[in-house]
Amino acid sequence: MWASSDRRLFTPLLIGLIALAWLTLWVWGQSPYGRFLSHHSLDEVRGGGLLMLVFVAGWTLMIVAMMLPTSLPLVMLFRTVVRRRPERGRLATLLIAGYLGVWILFGALVYIGDWGLHEAVEQSPWLRANAWVIGAATILLAGLYQFTPLKYHCLDKCRSPLSFITERWRGGHEGKRALGLGVSHGLFCLGCCWSLMLLMFAVGVGNIGWMLALGGVMALEKNVPWGRRLSAPLGAVLVGWAAYLFQSGLI
Repeated sequence: MWASSDRRLFTPLLIGLIALAWLTLWVWGQSPYGRFLSHHSLDEVRGGGLLMLVFVAGWTLMIVAMMLPTSLPLVMLFRTVVRRRPERGRLATLLIAGYLGVWILFGALVYIGDWGLHEAVEQSPWLRANAWVIGAATILLAGLYQFTPLKYHCLDKCRSPLSFITERWRGGHEGKRALGLGVSHGLFCLGCCWSLMLLMFAVGVGNIGWMLALGGVMALEKNVPWGRRLSAPLGAVLVGWAAYLFQSGLI
């Protein structure tokens, strides 16, 4: 009875966390500090310090809002697997922490890469005059990646949460294994969706409309029976969009 009651509490708390992340991002975007989530204002948060932490906090909220919902089937299934263990709450928290940790690290690496890209633009008169090329290239990369074997390999892993858990959950050192399971799932999820998340730097980090659209697409890809068939058409749309941008010189 206690396990059932505990599960009924866990699900609303998790959904509430996701909803709170969306609400916080919306409020943040309406505030004067919303510019700190924009790709075009990242120069203001370079160089470390508190302003860089502000960007990292915004990226973390975006991951909770966009990516955690795509992995809810695995989280809830894992919760069911460990429901009779006294530390089930801690194990589920470690799973989520491992998953989010991978995406937060990716955000930090992208931030560093973007910093290097801005430095290159400052050193190149041609890039300064044609900065639109960077966004178009990002969209092209995201589109082409949709056709790669690695994309489909990682997507298939994300689409089979039961197999994923049974292959990796052996018992013993449960806290460590739960964290490792979250990290492993995060890596496959990253392998599946990193290029789509990279689009946020092309269209604007913190753009609620794009977040909803991309989050919805990734959730469909990973969790509905026909979701795998979305990957190629989405890739074609992105490649076509990039081709248009290269042809017109606009972004």
